[in-house]
Amino acid sequence: MRIATTSTTSETRINDRIRARDVRLVDPEGQQLGIRPLPEALAIARQLDLDLVEVAPLANPPVCRIMDYGKFKFDAAQRAKESRRKTVSVGIKEMKYRPKIGPGDFDTKTRQVLKFLHEGHKVKVTIMFRGREVFHPELGKKILDRVAEGVDGAARVEAEPRLDGRNMVMVLAPDKRAQQSAAARSGKPAPPGVEHDITTTAPSDQAPLKETAGAESAPAAEEGN
Repeated sequence: MRIATTSTTSETRINDRIRARDVRLVDPEGQQLGIRPLPEALAIARQLDLDLVEVAPLANPPVCRIMDYGKFKFDAAQRAKESRRKTVSVGIKEMKYRPKIGPGDFDTKTRQVLKFLHEGHKVKVTIMFRGREVFHPELGKKILDRVAEGVDGAARVEAEPRLDGRNMVMVLAPDKRAQQSAAARSGKPAPPGVEHDITTTAPSDQAPLKETAGAESAPAAEEGN
Protein backbone atom coordinates (compact mmCIF):
# COMPACT_ATOMS: atom_id res chain seq x y z
CA MET A 1 0.00 0.00 0.00
CA ARG A 2 1.34 3.39 -0.97
CA ILE A 3 1.25 6.04 1.75
CA ALA A 4 0.84 9.66 0.71
CA THR A 5 3.40 12.06 2.11
CA THR A 6 1.83 14.37 4.68
CA SER A 7 2.45 18.05 4.06
CA THR A 8 4.17 19.83 6.93
CA THR A 9 3.19 23.28 5.69
CA SER A 10 -0.02 24.93 4.55
CA GLU A 11 1.53 25.91 1.20
CA THR A 12 -0.06 24.28 -1.82
CA ARG A 13 2.40 22.10 -3.71
CA ILE A 14 2.47 22.39 -7.49
CA ASN A 15 4.44 20.81 -10.34
CA ASP A 16 7.92 19.65 -9.27
CA ARG A 17 7.18 20.35 -5.59
CA ILE A 18 4.75 17.41 -5.48
CA ARG A 19 6.43 14.45 -3.73
CA ALA A 20 4.02 11.53 -4.23
CA ARG A 21 5.00 8.76 -6.66
CA ASP A 22 1.45 8.38 -7.98
CA VAL A 23 -1.45 10.82 -8.05
CA ARG A 24 -5.15 10.67 -8.78
CA LEU A 25 -5.37 13.01 -11.75
CA VAL A 26 -8.20 15.42 -12.57
CA ASP A 27 -8.21 17.32 -15.87
CA PRO A 28 -9.04 21.08 -16.28
CA GLU A 29 -12.71 20.23 -16.90
CA GLY A 30 -13.00 18.27 -13.65
CA GLN A 31 -12.95 14.84 -15.28
CA GLN A 32 -11.02 12.13 -13.42
CA LEU A 33 -8.23 10.54 -15.41
CA GLY A 34 -7.47 7.85 -12.87
CA ILE A 35 -4.27 7.12 -10.96
CA ARG A 36 -1.17 8.12 -12.90
CA PRO A 37 2.55 8.12 -12.10
CA LEU A 38 3.69 11.63 -11.14
CA PRO A 39 6.00 12.02 -14.19
CA GLU A 40 3.13 11.16 -16.54
CA ALA A 41 0.78 13.61 -14.77
CA LEU A 42 3.39 16.37 -15.01
CA ALA A 43 3.90 15.63 -18.71
CA ILE A 44 0.14 15.91 -19.40
CA ALA A 45 0.00 19.27 -17.58
CA ARG A 46 2.98 20.59 -19.51
CA GLN A 47 1.47 19.53 -22.83
CA LEU A 48 -1.54 21.70 -21.97
CA ASP A 49 0.75 24.54 -20.81
CA LEU A 50 -0.87 24.38 -17.37
CA ASP A 51 0.13 23.52 -13.80
CA LEU A 52 -0.28 20.31 -11.81
CA VAL A 53 -1.72 21.32 -8.43
CA GLU A 54 -2.01 19.04 -5.39
CA VAL A 55 -5.55 19.79 -4.21
CA ALA A 56 -5.98 16.93 -1.70
CA PRO A 57 -2.55 16.09 -0.25
CA LEU A 58 -3.93 13.81 2.49
CA ALA A 59 -5.76 11.49 0.08
CA ASN A 60 -4.17 8.19 -0.83
CA PRO A 61 -2.91 8.73 -3.43
CA PRO A 62 -3.00 12.57 -3.39
CA VAL A 63 -5.46 14.22 -5.76
CA CYS A 64 -3.89 16.58 -8.29
CA ARG A 65 -5.71 18.80 -10.75
CA ILE A 66 -4.46 20.34 -13.95
CA MET A 67 -5.14 24.08 -13.94
CA ASP A 68 -3.75 27.58 -14.43
CA TYR A 69 -2.57 28.06 -10.84
CA GLY A 70 -1.81 31.77 -11.24
CA LYS A 71 -5.35 32.47 -12.49
CA PHE A 72 -6.80 30.26 -9.74
CA LYS A 73 -5.01 32.27 -7.01
CA PHE A 74 -6.07 35.59 -8.58
CA ASP A 75 -9.73 34.53 -8.82
CA ALA A 76 -9.70 33.29 -5.21
CA ALA A 77 -8.24 36.59 -4.00
CA GLN A 78 -10.89 38.54 -5.94
CA ARG A 79 -13.70 36.44 -4.45
CA ALA A 80 -12.36 36.98 -0.95
CA LYS A 81 -12.07 40.73 -1.56
CA GLU A 82 -15.64 40.93 -2.86
CA SER A 83 -16.90 38.94 0.11
CA ARG A 84 -15.19 41.34 2.54
CA ARG A 85 -16.61 44.34 0.67
CA LYS A 86 -20.17 43.05 0.98
CA THR A 87 -19.80 42.21 4.65
CA VAL A 88 -20.63 44.91 7.19
CA SER A 89 -19.03 44.50 10.57
CA VAL A 90 -21.80 44.91 13.10
CA GLY A 91 -21.00 46.74 16.32
CA ILE A 92 -22.85 48.61 19.02
CA LYS A 93 -22.37 52.36 19.13
CA GLU A 94 -23.41 54.53 22.04
CA MET A 95 -24.79 58.05 22.17
CA LYS A 96 -25.33 59.87 25.47
CA TYR A 97 -27.95 62.53 26.17
CA ARG A 98 -28.87 64.62 29.20
CA PRO A 99 -32.48 65.15 30.35
CA LYS A 100 -32.07 68.93 29.88
CA ILE A 101 -30.28 68.76 26.52
CA GLY A 102 -30.76 71.76 24.24
CA PRO A 103 -32.43 71.53 20.81
CA GLY A 104 -29.16 72.04 18.90
CA ASP A 105 -27.26 69.32 20.75
CA PHE A 106 -30.26 67.00 20.51
CA ASP A 107 -30.44 67.38 16.72
CA THR A 108 -26.67 66.89 16.31
CA LYS A 109 -26.58 63.74 18.41
CA THR A 110 -29.69 62.30 16.75
CA ARG A 111 -28.21 62.85 13.28
CA GLN A 112 -25.16 60.87 14.41
CA VAL A 113 -27.41 58.09 15.72
CA LEU A 114 -29.11 57.99 12.32
CA LYS A 115 -25.71 57.79 10.60
CA PHE A 116 -24.70 54.82 12.76
CA LEU A 117 -27.97 53.06 11.92
CA HIS A 118 -27.52 53.59 8.18
CA GLU A 119 -24.03 52.07 8.50
CA GLY A 120 -25.61 48.93 9.92
CA HIS A 121 -24.74 49.41 13.59
CA LYS A 122 -26.98 49.07 16.61
CA VAL A 123 -27.06 52.11 18.87
CA LYS A 124 -27.30 52.19 22.64
CA VAL A 125 -28.92 55.48 23.62
CA THR A 126 -28.10 56.49 27.20
CA ILE A 127 -29.74 59.20 29.29
CA MET A 128 -27.40 60.37 32.07
CA PHE A 129 -29.09 61.66 35.21
CA ARG A 130 -27.33 63.99 37.63
CA GLY A 131 -28.25 64.71 41.20
CA ARG A 132 -31.97 64.67 41.85
CA GLU A 133 -32.73 64.16 38.14
CA VAL A 134 -32.68 60.43 38.85
CA PHE A 135 -35.96 60.86 40.74
CA HIS A 136 -37.63 62.04 37.52
CA PRO A 137 -37.14 59.16 35.03
CA GLU A 138 -40.05 60.48 32.98
CA LEU A 139 -37.70 63.24 31.75
CA GLY A 140 -35.32 60.65 30.34
CA LYS A 141 -38.18 58.67 28.83
CA LYS A 142 -39.33 61.77 26.94
CA ILE A 143 -35.86 62.21 25.43
CA LEU A 144 -35.70 58.55 24.38
CA ASP A 145 -39.15 58.79 22.82
CA ARG A 146 -38.00 61.84 20.83
CA VAL A 147 -34.91 59.94 19.64
CA ALA A 148 -37.00 56.94 18.56
CA GLU A 149 -39.36 59.29 16.72
CA GLY A 150 -36.41 61.05 15.07
CA VAL A 151 -35.04 57.81 13.60
CA ASP A 152 -38.43 56.34 12.68
CA GLY A 153 -38.17 54.70 9.27
CA ALA A 154 -34.53 53.74 9.80
CA ALA A 155 -34.64 51.80 13.07
CA ARG A 156 -36.74 49.79 15.44
CA VAL A 157 -36.52 49.73 19.22
CA GLU A 158 -34.82 46.46 20.10
CA ALA A 159 -34.64 47.08 23.87
CA GLU A 160 -37.26 49.29 25.45
CA PRO A 161 -36.15 52.11 27.78
CA ARG A 162 -35.10 50.86 31.22
CA LEU A 163 -33.25 52.23 34.21
CA ASP A 164 -29.64 51.12 34.63
CA GLY A 165 -28.26 52.61 37.83
CA ARG A 166 -28.24 56.40 37.39
CA ASN A 167 -28.83 56.04 33.65
CA MET A 168 -31.71 55.11 31.41
CA VAL A 169 -30.88 53.12 28.29
CA MET A 170 -32.59 52.08 25.07
CA VAL A 171 -31.18 50.01 22.18
CA LEU A 172 -32.02 50.76 18.56
CA ALA A 173 -31.39 48.32 15.70
CA PRO A 174 -31.35 49.07 11.97
CA ASP A 175 -34.60 48.33 10.18
CA LYS A 176 -33.39 47.46 6.68
CA ARG A 177 -36.85 46.98 5.22
CA ALA A 178 -37.99 50.39 6.46
CA GLN A 179 -34.81 52.01 5.13
CA GLN A 180 -35.27 50.39 1.71
CA SER A 181 -38.93 51.45 1.59
CA ALA A 182 -38.04 55.02 2.53
CA ALA A 183 -35.30 55.10 -0.11
CA ALA A 184 -37.73 53.78 -2.73
CA ARG A 185 -40.33 56.43 -1.85
CA SER A 186 -37.79 59.23 -2.04
CA GLY A 187 -36.10 57.89 -5.17
CA LYS A 188 -32.71 57.95 -3.43
CA PRO A 189 -30.30 54.99 -3.31
CA ALA A 190 -30.38 52.86 -0.17
CA PRO A 191 -27.85 53.93 2.50
CA PRO A 192 -24.55 52.03 2.79
CA GLY A 193 -25.02 48.80 4.68
CA VAL A 194 -28.61 48.39 3.45
CA GLU A 195 -27.90 47.27 -0.13
CA HIS A 196 -25.97 44.22 1.05
CA ASP A 197 -26.88 41.62 3.61
CA ILE A 198 -25.12 41.88 6.96
CA THR A 199 -23.20 38.79 7.92
CA THR A 200 -23.94 37.74 11.46
CA THR A 201 -23.92 34.53 13.40
CA ALA A 202 -27.54 34.99 14.43
CA PRO A 203 -30.56 37.07 13.33
CA SER A 204 -30.31 40.66 14.42
CA ASP A 205 -33.25 40.34 16.78
CA GLN A 206 -31.31 37.69 18.70
CA ALA A 207 -28.01 39.59 18.91
CA PRO A 208 -26.76 40.44 22.42
CA LEU A 209 -27.73 43.85 23.68
CA LYS A 210 -24.63 44.67 25.62
CA GLU A 211 -21.47 45.82 23.92
CA THR A 212 -18.97 43.02 23.43
CA ALA A 213 -15.23 43.25 23.91
CA GLY A 214 -13.47 44.27 20.75
CA ALA A 215 -16.56 45.72 19.11
CA GLU A 216 -15.88 49.04 17.48
CA SER A 217 -17.28 51.84 19.53
CA ALA A 218 -17.12 55.55 18.97
CA PRO A 219 -16.52 57.82 21.93
CA ALA A 220 -19.79 59.19 23.17
CA ALA A 221 -20.02 62.93 23.26
CA GLU A 222 -21.30 64.18 26.57
CA GLU A 223 -23.07 67.48 26.98
CA GLY A 224 -21.02 69.95 28.90
CA ASN A 225 -22.11 71.21 32.27
